[in-house]
Amino acid sequence: MKKSNPHIVGVVGAGSFGTTVATLLAHNTDVLIFSRRNEVIKNINSLNTHLNIRLSEKIKATGDVDEITEKCKLIFPVLPSSSFRTTMKSMAPYLTPGHILIHGTKGLDISNINIDDLLKVNLSSKHIHTMSNVIKQETNVVRIGCLAGPNLYKEILEGQPTACVIASEYDEVIKIGSEYLASKYFFVFGSYDMVGAEMAGALKNIIALASGMLEGRGLGKNLQAMLITRGLRELIELGRAVGATHRSFLGTAGIGDLIATATSNKSRNFTFGYRYAKGEKMEDIIKDMQEIVEGVRTVRIAHQLARFHHIRVPIINMIYSVLFDQMDVNKAIEFLMRYPYLPDVDFI
Repeated sequence: MKKSNPHIVGVVGAGSFGTTVATLLAHNTDVLIFSRRNEVIKNINSLNTHLNIRLSEKIKATGDVDEITEKCKLIFPVLPSSSFRTTMKSMAPYLTPGHILIHGTKGLDISNINIDDLLKVNLSSKHIHTMSNVIKQETNVVRIGCLAGPNLYKEILEGQPTACVIASEYDEVIKIGSEYLASKYFFVFGSYDMVGAEMAGALKNIIALASGMLEGRGLGKNLQAMLITRGLRELIELGRAVGATHRSFLGTAGIGDLIATATSNKSRNFTFGYRYAKGEKMEDIIKDMQEIVEGVRTVRIAHQLARFHHIRVPIINMIYSVLFDQMDVNKAIEFLMRYPYLPDVDFI
């Protein structure tokens, strides 16, 4: 039987951010990254390359769930939210309470509801699950954490300094995650507010879509600043509906990630919004980007959640209308400029 090695850390998911996490870990330890694609595994193991990136020789790949769970006590699942539950179910027979899982997925799970059937469902907070909830529901892993904060993968891979948050109920998870991830270019904060960090990380992608649309329409920083600050209020109100507090939204996992994602053309969600406002079709952009744009899925969930709980979220509703009701971007902006907003800050 293969033995667990405390000096090998696993990453499940070989997308851009999963590869970035593996690269960060490789500064401190050997890494085993899981992929279901034979071509990816071959390129990593034989050529040390993936996604046109030259990888550390400390990074190896496998397509064997048994191997990664046997060799790695600490595993980072970095997967699209739409496939997260399915992957956890497939890994469940191989996972034990001895494992530690720190996920890096910034999205939401909606149980067994098809995303295209959302309008037929009274979507309440009981239907919404963060990825830590999914891990608890589908596996017997106890020590769970999440990776949050401003994580533009292109900047990280360029060696630019940044920081993240590891949120968990357990000191041990924060400590071991920090030890393996931290480097002179990557600082790690700790937080006990896991639900807040997960909700902030998922919901901020919606505002990034809108910010990209403003840029695509040639609008300036004044309006972008208003969008971000008013959008933050809506994110906090939605977070409260599923049991989060405002704390994480005002920290590195919240406003820090929101600023980075909603102002950079290196952000997938910002780039999607920009291209959409320029007149490209949603399906064409998604196909061309070849990476999951979580905000497009999350705005559908947030829109229905706000309707059920009667939460005023005009920005989120307008983004939804633009993407799914064919509302003109300029009309949406005009509507928001005339909207009778609540007081500036009264949620603390």
